[in-house]
Amino acid sequence: MSAAVRLYAMSETPLVSVVVNFLNEERFLAEAVESVLAQTYPHWELLLCDDGSTDGSSEIARAYARAYPERVQYVEAEGHANIGKSAIRNLGIAHSGGELIAFLDADDVWLPHKLERQLAILREQPRAGMIYGDTLIWFSWTGNPADAARDVPTETGFPTDVLVSPPRLLVRYLQDEEAYPCMCSVLVRREVVNEVGAFESDYRAGSQDMVFHAKVFLHAPVYVSRECWSRYRQHSNSFWARMRQEGHYAGEGHPHETRHRYLDWLAGYLDRQRIDAPDVRRALDAALWPYRHPHLYRIRRRLTPRWHRMRGKINSLTGRPGL
Repeated sequence: MSAAVRLYAMSETPLVSVVVNFLNEERFLAEAVESVLAQTYPHWELLLCDDGSTDGSSEIARAYARAYPERVQYVEAEGHANIGKSAIRNLGIAHSGGELIAFLDADDVWLPHKLERQLAILREQPRAGMIYGDTLIWFSWTGNPADAARDVPTETGFPTDVLVSPPRLLVRYLQDEEAYPCMCSVLVRREVVNEVGAFESDYRAGSQDMVFHAKVFLHAPVYVSRECWSRYRQHSNSFWARMRQEGHYAGEGHPHETRHRYLDWLAGYLDRQRIDAPDVRRALDAALWPYRHPHLYRIRRRLTPRWHRMRGKINSLTGRPGL
C-alpha cells in the first residue's frame, strides 16, 4: 500500500514515549519535566536523556527518575559521554516502548492538553504518520513586560488543519527556511520513526531536527494543525542564539554554514536512497544556488532592491499595478 492511502493502527489508550534531551540545562529542566507531569493525557513514559551534562541537570533528572520509577527513566551514553543531540535522542527512543513518540528540549515546555489534543486528532486522521502545530516563540517567560509583546507563533509552513502528502512539506521548507515544525510540537508514530531510521546519529550540525523532519516528510503524510501546544523558549544560551553571537547565523534568508550542511546532506540522502522527487530536487537546487554561486548571489542581492524601487517608479508613472 502506498503512503498516500496507508492507514495506521492505534490502540485505545496508546503509550506515548516522551524523549527529553538535555545538556547542561539545570536552569530549565525541571520546568520542562513538570509540563510533562501536568499532561491531561495520562498514558505516557518519560525518558530524560542526558548528553553528558556537567552541571546540576544530571542530578535533577536522576531525582525525577527516583521519584517516579514506573514512569520516568534516566538515560545516558556509556561513560556519561557527549554524543550529540541526534544520537542521544536515538538512545532514548531505543529505551522507550511507546506506540507514539514525542520530543521536548529541556528548555521548552508543553501546555497541559498537548498530548490529549494530538491523540484526538490522530484518531481522526489515521493516514497521518506525524502531527505538529503552532508553537509559541516564547520571550515572555522572563516576566519582563517588554518581552510579552515579542511572543509570536511560528509559521506552520502550510495551510492549517490539513493532511499534507509527501513530499510537499519538504518542498515548502526548502522554499522558506522559517516554515518548519519545532520538535516540541511533534508527535510521531513509532512505526514511522522505525521506517525512516530515526535521527541521523552522526549528524551534529544545527539542523538535526530538520534532517529528521525531511525523512518523515519524504515518507509519510503529516497533519498540520493551527492549534498551539508548546512554548519554544528564547534565551541567550540557546543553540541559535549562540550561533548569532558567534557570527555563524545572520537569520533566515541569509546563507549560513548550518543550512548549507543540511542542504548538502539532503542532496546526498536523495541520491543514496534513490528517491525520485522532482519537486524536491528543483527546490533543493534553488536553495543551494547561493552556496554554489556566492558571487552571483551577492550581485543579485545588491540589484534586487534597486529593481523593486525602479519597478515602483514605473508603476506609479504608468498607472500599471505591476510588471
